[in-house]
Amino acid sequence: MSLSVPGAPKVSRPADGYNDNVFAGKAEQQAKVCALIEEKGFIPKELVFNEVSWFYGNLGIDDMYFQVESAETVAQHVLALYGAKLFAYIKNENELNIDLERETEEGAVYIHTSRPGISAQSGPQHERRIDAQYLDSSSTSNAFRLESFRSQGTVSSSIATQLRCYFIRKCNFVKTDLAPGEETNMQLISDRDFLQKATDNTLDIYLSIIKQVLVRTGPVIEMFDVPNSREKRLVIGYKQKTTQSLFAALSDLYHFYELYSTRKYVEQFSNGVTIICLYVNQLPNSKAPPLEHSIYQVIKEVSLIYCLPTTPLQPFFQSGHLSLQEAIYGYVGWIFAQHFLNRLGSEYASLQSVLDVNNAAQSEVLTKIKKRLRSDTFTREYILEVIKLYPDLIKLCYINFAMTHYINPTASDLRPSLSFQRLQSTPVVTDEELLEKIRKTVSNNHEYMIFESYYTFNKHVLKTNFYQPTKVALSFRMDPSFLPAIEYPQPLFGMFLVIGSEFRGFHLRFRDIARGGIRIVRSRNREAYSINLRSLFDENYGLANTQQRKNKDIPEGGSKGTILLDVTQQDKPKVAFDKYVDAMLDLLIPGESPGIKERIVDLYGRPEILFFGPDEGTADYMDWASQHARKRGASFWKAFTTGKSQSLGGIPHDLFGMTTRSVHQYVVGIYRKLGVKEENVTKMQTGGPDGDLGSNEIKISKDKTIAIVDGSGVLYDAEGIHREELLRLATNRLMVSHFDVSKLGKTGFRVLVDESNVKLPNGTVVDSGLKFRNEFHLDPLSSADVFVPCGGRPEAVDLTNVSSLYTKEGVPRFKYIVEGANLFFTQEARIKLEKSGVVIFKDASANKGGVTSSSLEVLAALAFTDEEFHEHMQVRSGVVPEFYAEYIKAVHHIIEKNAELEFECLWREAARTGKPRSILSDELSVGIVKLNEELQGTTLWDNVPLRKLVLQEAFPKLLLDRLGLETLMKRVPEPYVKAIFGSYLASRFIYKYGTEPSQFAFFEFLSPYFAKIGQ
Repeated sequence: MSLSVPGAPKVSRPADGYNDNVFAGKAEQQAKVCALIEEKGFIPKELVFNEVSWFYGNLGIDDMYFQVESAETVAQHVLALYGAKLFAYIKNENELNIDLERETEEGAVYIHTSRPGISAQSGPQHERRIDAQYLDSSSTSNAFRLESFRSQGTVSSSIATQLRCYFIRKCNFVKTDLAPGEETNMQLISDRDFLQKATDNTLDIYLSIIKQVLVRTGPVIEMFDVPNSREKRLVIGYKQKTTQSLFAALSDLYHFYELYSTRKYVEQFSNGVTIICLYVNQLPNSKAPPLEHSIYQVIKEVSLIYCLPTTPLQPFFQSGHLSLQEAIYGYVGWIFAQHFLNRLGSEYASLQSVLDVNNAAQSEVLTKIKKRLRSDTFTREYILEVIKLYPDLIKLCYINFAMTHYINPTASDLRPSLSFQRLQSTPVVTDEELLEKIRKTVSNNHEYMIFESYYTFNKHVLKTNFYQPTKVALSFRMDPSFLPAIEYPQPLFGMFLVIGSEFRGFHLRFRDIARGGIRIVRSRNREAYSINLRSLFDENYGLANTQQRKNKDIPEGGSKGTILLDVTQQDKPKVAFDKYVDAMLDLLIPGESPGIKERIVDLYGRPEILFFGPDEGTADYMDWASQHARKRGASFWKAFTTGKSQSLGGIPHDLFGMTTRSVHQYVVGIYRKLGVKEENVTKMQTGGPDGDLGSNEIKISKDKTIAIVDGSGVLYDAEGIHREELLRLATNRLMVSHFDVSKLGKTGFRVLVDESNVKLPNGTVVDSGLKFRNEFHLDPLSSADVFVPCGGRPEAVDLTNVSSLYTKEGVPRFKYIVEGANLFFTQEARIKLEKSGVVIFKDASANKGGVTSSSLEVLAALAFTDEEFHEHMQVRSGVVPEFYAEYIKAVHHIIEKNAELEFECLWREAARTGKPRSILSDELSVGIVKLNEELQGTTLWDNVPLRKLVLQEAFPKLLLDRLGLETLMKRVPEPYVKAIFGSYLASRFIYKYGTEPSQFAFFEFLSPYFAKIGQ
């Protein structure tokens, strides 16, 4: 975003803005309108000329209206205005209420009475309607431009009402299929009508803004003085479909500061840019601060309203009860309360102490009670209802927040913002006084808890971009210590909350140096959205915790990011991801650009680096995130994301089957131990040939797959699904909806999610394809020797439905389960199945291949200079560097070796202890992670010869051969090297000696190292 320097606005050249609309046939049309009205006979003949003349002259409607409307339509509008005046006279009112509209596929015209500087909270809400129907959905292929004018005169000599007119027209771009380099050619990217009306000055201004928009994530804002006038021209540019309802929200914003607009324009361009141009002035007799101060505050707050144009607290802002910052802060607090209001209480703690958490049945019941309590006690609707009752408490809580995080103006700033002046004039209360004020104001304890959560939020925000001059979403780095241990026993190291107009999201990590994927969470309908919303944080926590256990072989701890798309924004995953990343970078990169990215209040006080990886819905976005971090000046850009394309030095998991390399080691490990021939095994698989894990599992396996479930539906064949056809889908990453059903056997079928009343070969009728897909893993038809979940929602199998995985005789329907998908089974369900004789390997053990690959990808990025990285890791024009090809082989070997070591350890420990492998997997992970942290804090690291000996084994041989140990130790950050040292020793020791080693085992383990040092 670009901001004008306060006190030094840009001055437009004399040929300002747009050429005036001049309708040459206005007089002829006026005469025709008079004739039409006389013919109607509604207005007395002697008054017709005066009424029409006032409409055409004194009312001051822009000529564009007369140019686009027919004489018949104008006549109807004159009659409507006359009728409204009669009605006002009868009712003895001094104001009219006029609402005229005409909509077609090519655009619309709206005319309504409008009081300058007032946001209407009821009535037709034309601007919100224009946003929803025309502007928000505008794209390069179907866009609408807008011109809006306030009438310069009044509706009559006795009534001071003015009219506001909106003219919306479908764009007719000069060129839509732009060639490289044409994105900034105004003569090609513009609408033809716009080119006729825009002055050279406007073309220059818009081109400058377009160039900035194309290279930024958020809006660009410029302000210009209008020659010979106090009026200001505000121009805002942004990428199409990156915000909603902005046009209407901007009106609310400048109305709050007692400003009004005379003209408004919205222009679309075929390069995907939207520009809004507003001409604003101060209301006559306004008691607000001078126009220059008010417009400066509007400029500062545009990025805030771009982030969240509308919230449920908008009416309080429109009416002036809350400022924009207070209203949006109140909205953020509402979201925080939805996720973190402690809804369990002492009764739950008492129940937990009575029940045996080690008992699978009791533990699952406890989990269900927790979910019910957390969803039923404080619903989001109830929380919002309470918040709306006490806007003054929102003000107080906001001040408490702002006094810590507001960026104080510099001493050289001669014009402090109005928001800063508001803070300076507001009495500051202590934390104790704030809580006491809340207690005295609210009606009951539930209401107190809701506003207490605002206080909790304030006290645990370590840094935020809330006050950054430019931003695309709001981000908050939280101290996670407020999370109750009873619900989240494993403490988090770091937590981010990100809120945008299309989404809300979290990023959680269990260690300073941590790795994990970023997941897009979609919702098929409002019910699904509500469920996803309630479980979002818990799911994120669970996934990060699984990642922490899964990352035992690598230096990074576990992390995870989730982005929940709003129920109305399911088509905006890329927009949401871009905003999520950019908002996070705001808190990772110190601001250095006044007016764009400034320094923020940082209570954390230490540098942070996050490592993002691909997950559901984000695999194609890793390149952009890495390059965007580079553009933002992040020194860590090469290592910021993994799973990038090969041209950027990435190691794509799906292309090289990294996750599958680990999962399949467990599958073939079972076959090897039990002497089973893979070709004779029947298999059921969730996660289809279109996905990473699903497609690679199909490619690498030789079994007889009888069922596959994916996003499109269910594919089944008891005789084994046609292998060649499956391979075709997997190779082309196609869903089972593309399967050639002529290649199914007699018992085979395919049921898609959108189908209903489908009759299966066995005579069963499927009422709903969606329900059938969601529950097929519980259907007796899915029975097979081995079940490999490669996709699906978390907790798809729990204690309430695990009985469906048994026959009527109580025999498990699967002999072996290797959990490729994260959290597909609850721990209690796994244990129940294991006690019935099923061989299960859980997610944290089985699917760690992807994280190992990502870790080694980052290591190469940290080890090489930019030039070396370009030479050895980046695939250019299809030419694969020799080092890169060999490195992929090395990564495959390391993944398979780690999987083999853990598999053998788990098999051995299960036989020795009799414990379920699901429990042993956790004990193994906890043991390695704990020992890793302990080793990094011991004097072993200080033993330089030992350090070098261990790192000589831990670093990939290829990197050692290329760079040498000393160079690696110098280039890779020491905390990272320390983590490599600890994780390697810890994992090798536990894999060799198990979860219950003797007191002398570690000495025995290190003896060979010390022996080598002695030599």
